[in-house]
Amino acid sequence: MDARAIDWALLQSFLHVARAGSLSAAARASGVSQPTLGRHVRALQDHLRQPLLSRSPTGQALTPAGAALLAEAEAMEAAAARIALAAAGASARLEGTVRVTASRIIAHYHLPPILARLRREEPGIQIELVASDQPENLLFREADIALRMFRPDSGDLTVQKLADLPLGLYAACRYLDRSGRPETLDDLLKLDFVGYDRSELMLRAMARNGIEVTRDFFPLRCEDQLVHWALVRAGCGVGGMQVGIAESDPAVERIARFVELPPLPLWLAVPEALRHAPRIARVRQALAAGCARLAAA
Repeated sequence: MDARAIDWALLQSFLHVARAGSLSAAARASGVSQPTLGRHVRALQDHLRQPLLSRSPTGQALTPAGAALLAEAEAMEAAAARIALAAAGASARLEGTVRVTASRIIAHYHLPPILARLRREEPGIQIELVASDQPENLLFREADIALRMFRPDSGDLTVQKLADLPLGLYAACRYLDRSGRPETLDDLLKLDFVGYDRSELMLRAMARNGIEVTRDFFPLRCEDQLVHWALVRAGCGVGGMQVGIAESDPAVERIARFVELPPLPLWLAVPEALRHAPRIARVRQALAAGCARLAAA
């Protein structure tokens, strides 16, 4: 194996292909063209004088040398990410860009007034808001700050619990006018429910109340939380929502308070290497204060 310095771009392309399993899949995931990825992998193999990938019926398979290199390349990638985090965290300016990720519900309903206030108070800070129900990788700078509905457990993160958001069952007023307002559990189960397609959140919540059902219990299912709530508001059936959101909506009505729903925890996570950067700390403080006002309301 040639021990001379290896171009990091070649290793990055190798990582893309090794993880994706094929040149075409790697091109879609990375945004790098397929010819470029192929050329980089061939150049890396020529440099190291041994094959790293071999053709398989499903795409590209790692050779033993490729598997060994993959582990080392991933370690280099993680080290590079830590260096980038440390460099970003060293900035003493209360200006620059902060990338915040949050679920679509939190981003849609809760963050706009918080960020509007922050913009008035800190015009030098620019915010990139990523509304996604998929967790972003903070180590690799997919986001600087994450608001999550679960406690992050990966290393090198500072986590802070911001609030417990109460939940309730709701349905559109016009749906209840037509179908009746449930006074008992039996009444409730006669109504239509809007469920989730893949998530088992509602199934677990119902099981905690002694209601054992399958996904077929829900005649209408949607995984997107914003669309899920729109379906409830339109009169498609019963669904769960944060009390702070639903109580300000005249189109819906809370029902079945005898059903106990656990509150939804809201956590803030920031990479340890970034938490002392002034712009990160300021946005973190603004988010924490805004969510505290939300919980109090």
